[in-house]
Amino acid sequence: MAEKKRYTDEELMEFKDIILQKMEIARADYDQILAALTHRDNNSVEDTSPTYKVMEEGYATQSKEELNTLAARQKKFLENLHYALLRIENKTYGICRVTGKLIPKERLRAVPHATLSIEAKQMKNRKD
Repeated sequence: MAEKKRYTDEELMEFKDIILQKMEIARADYDQILAALTHRDNNSVEDTSPTYKVMEEGYATQSKEELNTLAARQKKFLENLHYALLRIENKTYGICRVTGKLIPKERLRAVPHATLSIEAKQMKNRKD
């Protein structure tokens, strides 16, 4: 029996549903992070207070940096999910970009934006 070269349209639709669900959650998280960064939902007067304490400024800076990092990661995750949807449309989804073999369904269900099989990922980690 020949080795399967790509997932069927039905299987691709299953993955598409998983990705769309993850995107919805990721977008909500991203919006929440942006709201915290811009103080959109905050009615406090801390921005207008004439006096600041050094410790409070340090904490605020650290918090903002952490939120910026989280926002960048979330944005990258959303981009990767978007690219996965494009691969579904092109019917190349689930094919390892190194080995050319199908990435197991279990891996794609856990990491739907994966482009490497575990085998390829391990080879890459050994080189790094």
